[in-house]
Amino acid sequence: MARRTRFLRPLTSAKVLVSHRRSRGSDYVLALFLAGIAGASNAGGFFALGQYTSHMTGYLSQIADSLAVGNLLVTGTALLAIGAFTAGAAFCAFLVHWARHRMGRQQFALPLAVQGVCLGCFAFGGIFTTTPGRLFALACLCFIMGMQNATITKISGARIRTTHATGMITDIGIEGGRAIYRLVQPGRGASADLRKLRILLSIVGTYVLGGIVGAMGYAMVGFYFSLPLAVLLLALAAPGLSPGPLTRRGPAAKPEGPRP
Repeated sequence: MARRTRFLRPLTSAKVLVSHRRSRGSDYVLALFLAGIAGASNAGGFFALGQYTSHMTGYLSQIADSLAVGNLLVTGTALLAIGAFTAGAAFCAFLVHWARHRMGRQQFALPLAVQGVCLGCFAFGGIFTTTPGRLFALACLCFIMGMQNATITKISGARIRTTHATGMITDIGIEGGRAIYRLVQPGRGASADLRKLRILLSIVGTYVLGGIVGAMGYAMVGFYFSLPLAVLLLALAAPGLSPGPLTRRGPAAKPEGPRP
């Protein structure tokens, strides 16, 4: 029995990350995984397609700039990227609510699994060599990034977003300013939230580290570097989807009463 328990311990830990019952700790660990994958996908997407796929602020600026100079191709590309990212976020929200009513405790594992499958398909995006084909590959990756950002947003109750680096860096600056004010004006009530600052710094650092790995990976093997990223997402989702003694299917699952 003890040996069986040790064998199931990694499975149990993985299920906790996608469980419907959340804690700040599980949100944080899952956010680190997803931030690394997002960084690798975003930086790798630039090497593969010449576009950053999670930078919606940049695409909005591109729309304004390109409309001002009459470049309709750039405008259309930016609109495509924003539309695909939005569609990915919407599809993730739909999946979470659908799984919540149809699959019970698997509501968060399912979107991660779908993202893994989509990222695995993106690994074969190198077959698209024409301009329409490259635009299709760009839309696919933006769709995946939108799904991923929406997944951690839904899971954490909007406390964490893994691709919205602008917001995280802004929060880091705010906490840094509060810390400086505390040093300059001690006893005035302002102080930095050091726990929040550590979380933000670690997520941003993981995103950058993932970007370095992704850039090197896509530079060496191209689109196929998406495969290990897809496998990691599927590995995170699989324990939450697999039936077994640790999983209870169905939306009507209730705690068991005392055994006779």
